[in-house]
Amino acid sequence: MRVLHNRISNEELKRRLYEETEPRTTVSFYQYFYIANPQEFRDNLFLQFDTLKVFGRIYIANEGINAQMSVPASNYQAFVEALYTADTALNGIRINIAVDDDGKSFWVLRMKVREKIVADGINDPTFDMANKGKYLKAAEANKMMSKIDTIIVDMRNHYEYEVGHFENAIEVPSDTFRQQLPMAAEMLADKKDKNIVMYCTGGIRCEKASAYMLHQGFQNVYHIEGGIIEYTNKAKQEHLPILFKGKNFVFDERLGERITDDVIAECHQCGTKADTHTNCKNEACHLLFIQCPTCADEFDGCCSQQCADTLKLSPEERAELRKGKDNGQMIFSKSKHHPLRKHRDEWKK
Repeated sequence: MRVLHNRISNEELKRRLYEETEPRTTVSFYQYFYIANPQEFRDNLFLQFDTLKVFGRIYIANEGINAQMSVPASNYQAFVEALYTADTALNGIRINIAVDDDGKSFWVLRMKVREKIVADGINDPTFDMANKGKYLKAAEANKMMSKIDTIIVDMRNHYEYEVGHFENAIEVPSDTFRQQLPMAAEMLADKKDKNIVMYCTGGIRCEKASAYMLHQGFQNVYHIEGGIIEYTNKAKQEHLPILFKGKNFVFDERLGERITDDVIAECHQCGTKADTHTNCKNEACHLLFIQCPTCADEFDGCCSQQCADTLKLSPEERAELRKGKDNGQMIFSKSKHHPLRKHRDEWKK
């Protein structure tokens, strides 16, 4: 019988990961291409990756594949071969290698079929991903971004932009990518003839955004090839100035990879310079926020005194408090109006 899903508890999988001695490499990749039967494609790829002890998060849809993965060093070449032969459209695709990697980014393999690999809210049947902006490699990106009339647009969420971004980049202040697309077009409506450079973490969002902007009548649209990850790796290899400052937020256990030593964000509790994201230790909250070492000690890794007090209760008491509560919208607070900010001063009195 073929096993197509993980059947081991997260606790056991985490324990096994941290007991591993073999190094792992964190990678990401995506490709927009037509998949006629996403479920069948998903199941076949799952069996190959599971055999290779690959961990990670993969989304598959009719429009393509989007993945962030952790690969054992001894199986890396076999992983590449399995990926490249899964479909002709994947043969030779770019694989982004993590910039700052401890090998503990994922502990389980999760592969899901979705309507789209990036939720975009686009329902226009004339929209065509084949008509996308021009790629910019690291050197080309530096040259283009250094021009005074270039507009640099960050196509990530606020909590990503907050800890790191390219110099002079515009933030599109929305809570989701589907909201960002029309908002970006509206913000730049009078600049359709300008050079517009779009970027994101690994390239998947800014590639779709560049196609959307062209669809909206913009003329000179570019996007950084491979996003921040590929840009940083190439800039280092080619000894180029790195125009990105701070941390690159990533959606795995690391929650960020250091690009430069610049700390441009603040602790959400006390306001001191900090850029370390963490999830509140109170499992009934689990809020994602930025916390400095002092506040981490004071609040025991929690986002508030209330959560710190809750953490001291017995497991049974905490379970009773969680009944009927939904914290789903708190886990990744994408809004600029982070729930901690308005309470910061009250908590520190």
